[in-house]
Amino acid sequence: MTTSNLLTPGDSFPALTIKHPGGDEVELPLPGEYTVVLFYRGGWCPYCNAQLRAFRRAHDKLADLGVHVVAVSIDDEATTQATIDKHGLTFPVGHSAAARAIAEATGALVNPAAGYIESTGFVVGPDGKVLVSVYSSNAIGRLVPDDVIGFIRYVREHERAAA
Repeated sequence: MTTSNLLTPGDSFPALTIKHPGGDEVELPLPGEYTVVLFYRGGWCPYCNAQLRAFRRAHDKLADLGVHVVAVSIDDEATTQATIDKHGLTFPVGHSAAARAIAEATGALVNPAAGYIESTGFVVGPDGKVLVSVYSSNAIGRLVPDDVIGFIRYVREHERAAA
């Protein structure tokens, strides 16, 4: 599971197309927006489900800061829709991601036995540059909403002070 193409702060986030159940697509990075991008292992992973629910619960605080969330896994469309429905997710959740292509583009780790993307998270700025990258080599170690909220508040305060 080694990789040499980790994205670090200041790197441009790669252009990715995320397929949402029902046929809609989301083009990343979202221009002019702060975006949290979550690659999760799959709807079967309890830690991933907890992370997705946590970001759903933090929706209002994130929205107040102008932060959008997009999640994606290798799950098929039906499984992804079931995950969305089960947890009442209101942010875009993509399906059928090509794990190896995601890994090549972002440095995300892929489980060699099962082929899913390990938990990986990014905070991407309005300019499409990575602000934070969090890579996990297994079930734990992932972005949490409170950290993102605190970080974006910090960034915004420094933006105002520099203006």
